[in-house]
Amino acid sequence: MARAPEIDRAIDLFLDHLKVERGLAANTLDGYGRDLARLGGFLTARGRVRADEVTTTDLTDHLIELAGQQLGARSRARALVAMRGLFRHLVAERWLDGDPTELIDAPKVGPRSPVVLGEDAVARILAMPRTDRPRGVRDAAMLELIYATGLRVSELVTLPIADCNLRGGYVRVTGKGKKTRMVPMGAQARAAIERYVAEVRPAWLRDPSTPALFLTERGKPMTRQGFWKLLGAYARAAGVRAVGGTVSPHKLRHSFATHLLERGADLRAVQAMLGHADIATTQIYTHVSRAHLIEAYRRAHPRSDVRSPK
Repeated sequence: MARAPEIDRAIDLFLDHLKVERGLAANTLDGYGRDLARLGGFLTARGRVRADEVTTTDLTDHLIELAGQQLGARSRARALVAMRGLFRHLVAERWLDGDPTELIDAPKVGPRSPVVLGEDAVARILAMPRTDRPRGVRDAAMLELIYATGLRVSELVTLPIADCNLRGGYVRVTGKGKKTRMVPMGAQARAAIERYVAEVRPAWLRDPSTPALFLTERGKPMTRQGFWKLLGAYARAAGVRAVGGTVSPHKLRHSFATHLLERGADLRAVQAMLGHADIATTQIYTHVSRAHLIEAYRRAHPRSDVRSPK
């Protein structure tokens, strides 16, 4: 068996493996990188140099320290996932005989309810851009599209113009794990994008080879941070607040899924549109609309309003 690498080197090799061989998304890699950098600092402070010097006690103590830093159970569970991945990789590469994370239990994490905006709140936000101005035309197109399709913000800002089929009424999206899916969009989103593509994008485009659909006034692709800022500004202007703080792109994604289910969409269809690999991930939206389902039952079932015989 080859001698185990130093801890920092082991982390770098694992992250390279995730990027090259597993093809994980950049945001996921960033998350692994932050968690493992924090672990590396902890182990170095303990005097651990090589990966084979790390014990189960070291890793348990690291999780205890994270809890002492007021890191939530969900974040600690994610840190453990990163640790498990690292040490299982080292075992698979024959640098370690055993996995020191094997006996560590994950922190208990309860189901997290998605924060959902009402249809009226979403409509107020979508009505805010000034469409008598070029920037407002672009912003309206982006807001309409993200609500019409449930795209992740990273998918929205990197969407190539070639993958937006206005005639067919759908977008082709490359999401997590490089998986491609087709997502339909409604007439209002199509109309907003058609106007932006006809009136604004050509005037802002500096390099004809730029693939991104949505551009800034300088001709650069729109950024995730830029969209977060404009969405937050429009939500504040519309007087819309979300539970737990600001209105985020992901809360629009939650709203997209929940509103579809409330109006009778099939769960499997919503799963496909969201790009979830596991339907259990999509099922978090079903309990949000439970009150709606009860009301739908009362309206639809022939005996729902029949009183019990005395």
